[in-house]
Amino acid sequence: MSQSSARDSVIGGANRLGEGLLRQDLQSVARLIRPGERVLDLGCGTGDLLAYLIGAMGCSGTGVERDPDAVLQVIGRGVPLIELDLDTQLEEFGDDSFDVVVLSRTLQAVLKPKEVLLQMRRIGQRMIVTMPNFGYWRHRLRLLTGRMPQSKDLPYSWYDTPNLHHTTLVTLEELFDDCGLDIERRIPLDGDGRRPRLPLELTQHTANVLAGSAIYVLTRRDAADAPA
Repeated sequence: MSQSSARDSVIGGANRLGEGLLRQDLQSVARLIRPGERVLDLGCGTGDLLAYLIGAMGCSGTGVERDPDAVLQVIGRGVPLIELDLDTQLEEFGDDSFDVVVLSRTLQAVLKPKEVLLQMRRIGQRMIVTMPNFGYWRHRLRLLTGRMPQSKDLPYSWYDTPNLHHTTLVTLEELFDDCGLDIERRIPLDGDGRRPRLPLELTQHTANVLAGSAIYVLTRRDAADAPA
């Protein structure tokens, strides 16, 4: 084995080791980002994804977060951070200022999901959005018992939740279309945040029943078809 091949093998092993420290769904998100890309992580939490992308993949990145405890952890890790309100202050980022904009398990917690998606469309060339699926079969069964759904994806009681909006994958994809966003990839995840081991790729309506959440890779539609 050549020195360069040996080095690449070591780096690849280190990357996989670092990736293993991420939450299951964030591992799937990380695999969708290319080395060296500029990444904006909206609602970055404690900065796990960005720390991995910067340290292991040579990306440049910025996180946006407002939770005080999370902010302290992000700063302590040396991850670049800006404290902004996702609903009202994303206009501070310039057009096409990032290659990828990530919004992981956050869209349901903002006041104006459509406006946030439109801002993401302006800021980044690609968007990665992760969203819990209210249409998951376990949630449907729980509703049939007369109770509100609770799961790893929706762990809160109805009266004590940061989630302001619930949606199925079908209605979420309708919102993407309304925002002038095309779905490049839909990656359904099971109730544990892992990709289900199925021989066939799930259709929209099948994923709407079997997926606890889903990751979407989105791109802009042509300007002529974009919303005003």
